[in-house]
Amino acid sequence: MAAAQRDLTLQWNVIRNSFCLDGNFSEEGGTGEDLDLVLRLVNQHSAGQTVLDLALDAIWGILRRSISPRFWSHFTTYNITANSNKDEEGSVEVMSRVSTAVGELYSSATAFLPQIHRCEMLCERTGARYEEYMPGGLLEHFKLHLRATLHSQMPASFTLLFQKFYAAAFKVFYHTEVGGQGEESEEATEEPIQCGGCEAPSDACHCQAITNTFTQVNRQLLELDLLERLAGDMIASQLLNTITSHVATTCRDSYDQSRITQLEKWVENVVVGWLEVVYCGGRGKLSSAEAPVQTMVAENLHQTYMTALYHTYTTTRIDQLFNIVIEYPESQPALEDIRECLDRTHLRDRLVESLRSAFQTRLLHPGVNTTDVLHAYISAIKALRVLDPKGVLLELVSEPVRQYLRGREDTVRYIVTSLTDEFCSELSEELLVATPLVLDDSHSDEDSMEHWDTWTPDPVHAHTLKSKSQRTADIISMLVNIYGSKDVFITEYRTILADRILSQFSYDTEREIRYLEHLKVRFGETLALLHKCEVMVKDVADSKRINQSINSDENPRREKQKFPVSCMILSAQFWPSFKEERLQLPDEVLKELETYTEAFQELKGNRTLSWKHHLGQVQLEVELKHRTLSVSVTPTQATIIFHFQDRKRWTIDELSTATQVPKTVLRRKITFWQTQGVLQEVESDVFVLVEGEGDGEEGLVAPVGVASPDIAPPAIEEDEAESVMASAQDQREEELQVFWSYIVGMLTNLDSLPLERIHAMLKMFVQGSVECSPQELRDFLDRKVRQHHLIFTNGLYKLPKN
Repeated sequence: MAAAQRDLTLQWNVIRNSFCLDGNFSEEGGTGEDLDLVLRLVNQHSAGQTVLDLALDAIWGILRRSISPRFWSHFTTYNITANSNKDEEGSVEVMSRVSTAVGELYSSATAFLPQIHRCEMLCERTGARYEEYMPGGLLEHFKLHLRATLHSQMPASFTLLFQKFYAAAFKVFYHTEVGGQGEESEEATEEPIQCGGCEAPSDACHCQAITNTFTQVNRQLLELDLLERLAGDMIASQLLNTITSHVATTCRDSYDQSRITQLEKWVENVVVGWLEVVYCGGRGKLSSAEAPVQTMVAENLHQTYMTALYHTYTTTRIDQLFNIVIEYPESQPALEDIRECLDRTHLRDRLVESLRSAFQTRLLHPGVNTTDVLHAYISAIKALRVLDPKGVLLELVSEPVRQYLRGREDTVRYIVTSLTDEFCSELSEELLVATPLVLDDSHSDEDSMEHWDTWTPDPVHAHTLKSKSQRTADIISMLVNIYGSKDVFITEYRTILADRILSQFSYDTEREIRYLEHLKVRFGETLALLHKCEVMVKDVADSKRINQSINSDENPRREKQKFPVSCMILSAQFWPSFKEERLQLPDEVLKELETYTEAFQELKGNRTLSWKHHLGQVQLEVELKHRTLSVSVTPTQATIIFHFQDRKRWTIDELSTATQVPKTVLRRKITFWQTQGVLQEVESDVFVLVEGEGDGEEGLVAPVGVASPDIAPPAIEEDEAESVMASAQDQREEELQVFWSYIVGMLTNLDSLPLERIHAMLKMFVQGSVECSPQELRDFLDRKVRQHHLIFTNGLYKLPKN
């Protein structure tokens, strides 16, 4: 019994030593003959599964207690050194540290290969099994445990050394293989003193040594299936950071060239080259690599790095999009690149939010002129249609701009002025394209069926926006859609047309007729307001004919005239309202106007004239002692200087009484004669006539710079460009006064009413051409409240008690 026990112990010792069950792997075990003997012993005792489990547990224990801690100690030691030493190690030292750590790990792992082979023989001979769920052989099972053990003991900051290792290797690769397509390529052509790859002196370059070490480390990690686990993120990070940096450098303030094709080629070159160096051991070896490596490189290139390129390029351009929009059409290549990338990314929402924010902070504030806001809006219309021909992006981005423009009082005037200004290229050229204005698209879907084969659905946001025809309308239609009504623009055009006619007095209406015809095509000939404009232009031609008849030599009244009178005869009901200003003309002028009126009555029968004394143009010759001025002035200015014929000294109060012009207006008008050196203010609100040197009181002299005799400077004054017509707001206020009597009647009978009820009753009872929105009515009623004509309390309007 004792002998049998000793034999059993001896046999177990043989098995334990052969399979290193005690964890002592210093000896490689027996020879092939000894292994056969051991396997027979194992089979004899039916201990195959037990021996296999103990053998594998011994391996796992060594991995956990010795190999993994020793490997990670290299990284923790480096972290302590890096934190305590301000002078960081160079690339060569970093490469050496990583190479040593990986080399030790590789040697330790490969030392288990004989043991793995013996365990595989044990499985074959005894039928022992390891985990069935593990695919591949026992060697793959070993690699899995190695990865798991290393991962379980991974220090939190192990990446520092690995990051520097791959950064140093990538810098050498980028410098030597890619040629530094970026910042390095722009350096001086002189031979550098320092190597751009390893940063060592050029005569002691370490690039080749770094590359060799890098290749060896990657090969060892690949064999152990550790490369992706330990360095996959760092490999990708180097490429992604380089792509981001290169895109930012390439696209910096450069919008006039297409960049995406060039960048795609660059990314393919860099990505494939770097992955070849990492996974294949060198540049140009991808074709000879294993199929899984080739597949992995191709998938990474297109799924990860090309996607990163499109995302980075798009985000870079989105940050620059405000400038790109403003610089359109020079920036069209960049917009086409963005359109291509938007189809491959999900950045439409970011683009909308970024551009809306840029418009809000850089454009939509009182410091920007309305002209600049409109120019930016027009550029945005053109530019965003390059990005999205369906107009959805434009609708989403431009809504705040439209709201802001709608709130500026001079928006309509600038738009209309630009449309009919032959020197304004953008909008006037748009007007010349004879396309009817689109404000409704109730039948637009029927037309789209003609091109069903090329139809694409609208983006997801389109269902919440305006109709398709409004989103794809031309620029003029988009500008009109700011207000949603043609009448606002035609009303403003009437005012501008009246200003032009009454500021030129040339009777030349060829240009106005041309633009009026284009407006009729755009806005429709049936609009009553455009018909009024036609009558206004016709009045000019009729006035010219009537003036020629009245001022002809055949007219018997011509001999009695002291000076010729020509007038612009306007049909009152077709012209917009004029600014009302008081002016008492001299009796001599009033007699001539009366004579002209009598001649007009003889010519037109039962029609007469109602004169606007403050409007017009007067050709004057002012004869002074040493000079004569020939000027064109307003009737108010002519009346002022006329009164200085009789008296050389006038006060503002006396002159205001004589002319019936308010003192504030009078002072502004006198400024013109002061600039001509004809009048001078000797005391506060006291003016005297200055005819030459030594004239006036206290030796008054003409100001320096007065023109020589018979030559006068042009009649320039501060209010020369002021409109003679009532403003659109004043005209609208006059129209809204139609409602006032109805509102007073309502509140008299019903005591108090809310805004909604007043608006509904006005729509019901006031039928006419004047329309009033709830907001307009609110503003009108609020003005009446400020004027103390109404009282507003608890959401109700009522009349004040007298």
